Amino acid sequence: MPNEVHIINHPLVQHKLTLMRRATTSTAKFRSLLREISMLLAYEITRDLPLKLETIETPMATMQAPVLAPEKKLVVVSIMRAGQGILDGILELIPSARVGHIGLYRDPQTLNVIEYYFKVPDDLEERDVLIVDPMIATGNTAIAAVHQLKQAAPHSIRFLCLLAAPEGVERFHSEHPDVPLYTAAVDEKLDSHGYILPGLGDAGDRLFGTK
Repeated sequence: MPNEVHIINHPLVQHKLTLMRRATTSTAKFRSLLREISMLLAYEITRDLPLKLETIETPMATMQAPVLAPEKKLVVVSIMRAGQGILDGILELIPSARVGHIGLYRDPQTLNVIEYYFKVPDDLEERDVLIVDPMIATGNTAIAAVHQLKQAAPHSIRFLCLLAAPEGVERFHSEHPDVPLYTAAVDEKLDSHGYILPGLGDAGDRLFGTK
């Protein structure tokens, strides 16, 4: 699916995103909203997870009922640190998902990506990977994360974020045209410091109450 961008415009997603954008939203409320919106985003992005039939007993009868196919478990890879907020929401919805972490941060002066941690489950070859991070701004962090994951040769990779800048989307797909991107909104542009406008500020700082 080359250069594919999916805008998840469900009314509840858009409403909660607006609440998160407000500068007056507290850290506690921001954290709660991020968990809620992450579950909604995960609901949309997992529509094609494979199912199998399993024999169960209801209070009334025996039946063949659909359950997630265990051999195709989802792996959610969080870009530390802000990705943790999305990861927590997804795990509430899909507690059986396996989890990986990639430690990356953007140097505030050069905007270059610094890598410091990488830990993912084994045997990704048969697994579908969902990378999560609240933002694609310049795109550098997302690009570096996908480069690292591709070395593990997963069955598929998707990228999920709350917000993206058009410059970041273009750069991301210039490097990874095969990776579909899911987001709640593509905003107007980047400012001179590489922040999304109008955006919602620094997601990690707002999530953890730091500056």
